[in-house]
Amino acid sequence: MSLSSTEVQDSGAREGAGILESRLTGLGREEFARDVWARTASLTRGASDFSDVFSPSAVDELISRRGLRTPFLRVAKDGATLPSSSFTAPAGVGATVADQLDDTALWRAFADGATLVLQALHRTWEPVADLVSGLSTELGHPVQANAYVTPPQNRGFDAHYDVHDVFVLQIEGAKRWVIHEPVLPDPLRDQPWTDHRAAVADRAAHGTPHLDTMLRPGDVLYLPRGWLHSAQAQGQVSIHLTLGVHAWTRYALAEHLTRAALAALGKDSSMRRSLPLAGPEGPGGADGTDGVLDLVRERLLAAVAEADPAPLFHRARRSQARPAPLGPVAQLAALSSLATTSPVRLRKALEPRLEGTRLFTRVGYLDFPEADLLPVARLLDGRVRTAGDLGLALAGRLLRAGVLVPADR
Repeated sequence: MSLSSTEVQDSGAREGAGILESRLTGLGREEFARDVWARTASLTRGASDFSDVFSPSAVDELISRRGLRTPFLRVAKDGATLPSSSFTAPAGVGATVADQLDDTALWRAFADGATLVLQALHRTWEPVADLVSGLSTELGHPVQANAYVTPPQNRGFDAHYDVHDVFVLQIEGAKRWVIHEPVLPDPLRDQPWTDHRAAVADRAAHGTPHLDTMLRPGDVLYLPRGWLHSAQAQGQVSIHLTLGVHAWTRYALAEHLTRAALAALGKDSSMRRSLPLAGPEGPGGADGTDGVLDLVRERLLAAVAEADPAPLFHRARRSQARPAPLGPVAQLAALSSLATTSPVRLRKALEPRLEGTRLFTRVGYLDFPEADLLPVARLLDGRVRTAGDLGLALAGRLLRAGVLVPADR
């Protein structure tokens, strides 16, 4: 494979372009899917100015003022992760939770060369949450975000691979990245690099790098899952964001297809029957002459052929992320002042799915009478409606359930 490299001349957002094109790769979604996605490393120089997304001051605020707890932060040094007890402490009167971040201990560890890893920033820093939510919608795969803050001339982790794709966004400073091709292409989530530690170390030590480059602010590096990488800060503090894309795979689809088939077989009384009593050779004898195995195989294949994995698959998708934030005070104000002219819309990132008379979302499910199904179905396009369009009773019910929100939020 050859490295895909792009130079973006205009780093500002392009009108009408998605996040991939306007901020990360300079490539439209179709071009990225055809030439890069899950295929090869891709480096985009000057992709965007990310100062609106994350910054050194954001790091300081999160660590010193937000009262974060583990596991929202990890600390690593010389390839090893430090115990959380070395950088957490109670926070004093009224906030005596014992595992809050200790900014003094973290400063001392950082000054001594440790890398600070702010985890799940899509939960704690709004600009990152907005970027992640938009990218997840655009890709159709769950996305999460971590930030890596590394002092000069230090590294956080040894060469390794991830079981998810990553976009590396360089925020501050410069960091040298060394990339090698996979020892295990397209690893699944239960196939971590530690299972192939010796092969990874050998490839990193003796293999020819696919890429050895310096990332500077505004650069973006895309790595498919399984690609080996290590990074080292240069002469100043390095901060980069890693957007982890937890790609749905064919294997995952096969899992859901199999579960759907087994659920169908569970409703078949003939498949619930006991096996014959076991002789010395096991049920059915050594040669399976009773035909049970052939029967089960035939019924299983037929069930797989007829199974619809969509409900299970969508349920799994809903469980992989959270809906857009919801403020209880603002939501109550909207409910209290609801009128026929009140603009409302479906809450973002709900992953809604209407099955018959039941609406499934990330905040639970609701059943509706036939008369409400048409307005509910119209809501799923995400457009702004008025409460009068839906009917005040239905709009109020959906606001109370956290499914509907005022259109200005």
